[in-house]
Amino acid sequence: MSFVSFVVNLFLHRRVRQLDYAPRRADPAGLNPTLASFARSSVTHVAFAFLAMGGWAVFANALHGPERALLAGLVQGTLSGLLTLGLKRFLEAAVARLPGLLALTIPPLLSCAGVLALLLTAHRLAGTPNIWTTISVPYAVSSTYAWIYSLMLVLARRRAAAVS
Repeated sequence: MSFVSFVVNLFLHRRVRQLDYAPRRADPAGLNPTLASFARSSVTHVAFAFLAMGGWAVFANALHGPERALLAGLVQGTLSGLLTLGLKRFLEAAVARLPGLLALTIPPLLSCAGVLALLLTAHRLAGTPNIWTTISVPYAVSSTYAWIYSLMLVLARRRAAAVS
């Protein structure tokens, strides 16, 4: 390394450190250990999915009476909770088994198709009045998650291959 590049690197490093106003913490996420373990818990994720997406389904069907709205909420909440458990594992396994562009496209496409078929079938069997409104938010969330998480997995695999 030449003297000039050493000075430039030192100057840039010092400039970057001057812009870092955040206090240093032992925990990079800044969460206390109890809150961090709660946030990582599968039970927390499933409960949040059940309440958020089940609540949306109740809202989407509220004009059709409380019984039908609550049934739609129960169906959607249960499906969302179960999908939350399975989707991450499926994407990780599928991306790991496929090369390159296939790993980026096939797992989220299969995920989106499977989730849509499952949601439509379950709500049709349950007699949900506003099926498309009911599944719009949960389907959008799960599809967005599938595409973004697959991309993150592929990029992480590329970074790991570049390092080794």
